[in-house]
Amino acid sequence: MSGLDSAQPRRLEASNLFYRDPALYDRVQSDSDSASTCRALVDRHYSDARTLLDLGCGTGRDLELLTQYFDCIGVELQPGLVDYARATRPGLDIRLGDMRSVRLGHTADVLACLGNSLAYVHDNQDIQAVFRTFAAHAHPGTLLVLCCPVAPIERDGPHEAQVETDEGTAHVTISYQWDLRIQINTMHRHWVFDSGGEVWDVVRRRVLGPRELELYATLAGFDVIEIADETGAAALTGPGAYAVARFR
Repeated sequence: MSGLDSAQPRRLEASNLFYRDPALYDRVQSDSDSASTCRALVDRHYSDARTLLDLGCGTGRDLELLTQYFDCIGVELQPGLVDYARATRPGLDIRLGDMRSVRLGHTADVLACLGNSLAYVHDNQDIQAVFRTFAAHAHPGTLLVLCCPVAPIERDGPHEAQVETDEGTAHVTISYQWDLRIQINTMHRHWVFDSGGEVWDVVRRRVLGPRELELYATLAGFDVIEIADETGAAALTGPGAYAVARFR
């Protein structure tokens, strides 16, 4: 695995329960429409695209759906997620690599970075490195479909949720903190399982405003052609967004 910080996979796994339990991650995200939104955006802007590179592909859930329409390769930083993806989705081509520095030696028609993959890259220099990776795998006309937080989630107090797991129902208490200076939105979760077990985890995500996304993309050689909300609609109404850009 190439990377700027070899400790990052361990930090992500230690801090986020989903990365320690990929099966739970898949279960909770089973109703995600990221893949269908990505495909719709590609159909809108590059209908004859044939190849797709998914950077930060996680468990391969979205990649499995996208491979029905494109010749796909996935890249993921965390060895545990790669092992899980290869075991549960053996037909996928998933490589271990760091999207800040990986170089596959070829380009793709579509570059996808979905979920919160970019949000786990916190430093400005590292974000620029990711966009250099995008450019290194792009040819003129390559479409970049990028999903990330563009505004923080802020709540007056904790809220409750229930998650079905292999251990039964988990009762989850969730709270958020927002650090404007470094633009990090921190989510604290307390999991209480029917079995009696408890888990605390902390998820830190970098928020990039729409104009910041435009700047990083432009500096890397991409022209932003659309920024849509999480449903693919043109108006931004929530904390997450899809940015679509074309390589010059």
